[in-house]
Amino acid sequence: MSRRLLHALELIILVTLANAQTSAPPQVPDAIKAPAGEQVLLKAHASGFQVYTCQAGADNKLSWTLKAPEAELHDDQGATIGQHFAGPTWQLKDGSQVAGKVVARMDSPDADAIPWLLLSASGHAGNGVLSRVTSVQRIRTQGGKAPLAGCDTDHHDAETKIKYSADYYFYAPER
Repeated sequence: MSRRLLHALELIILVTLANAQTSAPPQVPDAIKAPAGEQVLLKAHASGFQVYTCQAGADNKLSWTLKAPEAELHDDQGATIGQHFAGPTWQLKDGSQVAGKVVARMDSPDADAIPWLLLSASGHAGNGVLSRVTSVQRIRTQGGKAPLAGCDTDHHDAETKIKYSADYYFYAPER
């Protein structure tokens, strides 16, 4: 593939992502609503794994501890637009990244799923869609909870991957 064609495809992806605004934020409880004055910049569906490690906690008891997510991000048509990994960090194919810090959480309506979250941006890298993001919501989670058993002295430092999916909404200040 020629460099010119590759550059044109990258530009099309960037423009598509920039125009992929969702006009209205999702209906969520007040505890995890994005701050006033922010609008949805991008919605992405994640599918992948929550990776856990069998570690000793502050009380010296072994338990499954979240190491990192490993997930692909998809647009509404199912195309892969980026990835989600340790930090937590989200990176799009345009090279932009945002890292987040949890500011609020609530149990998922699905008792077998990881919590819904509101995160504030704690860092950015690259130039692109995510470079303006100030808040991130994780909702509509499925799966991903740590195992209830199997973390014992025979499995110290062992890792396990649990399938999960979620919708992520990325917010930026209104223009």
